[in-house]
Amino acid sequence: MAKSRPESHTQFHRDGSIWARGQHLDGLATGYWEWFRKDGVRMRSGHFDRGEQTGEWTTYDKNGDVYKVTTFKPKAATR
Repeated sequence: MAKSRPESHTQFHRDGSIWARGQHLDGLATGYWEWFRKDGVRMRSGHFDRGEQTGEWTTYDKNGDVYKVTTFKPKAATR
């Protein structure tokens, strides 16, 4: 059986501008994603692993400058 490959995914604001872009793998967000304001300025970016936020996520101010960085730790495995 062939492995699934990530597929590009883009979501749009009602006005047609890009709201979010990244990749889906088997229906879940994966890899690097970024979100944008209606004026095109990046609002947030970070990585997903099987739909879960992981690693450093950056939030940007209205000018696109780094506002804060948040680190997401992997969730504990469930039994």
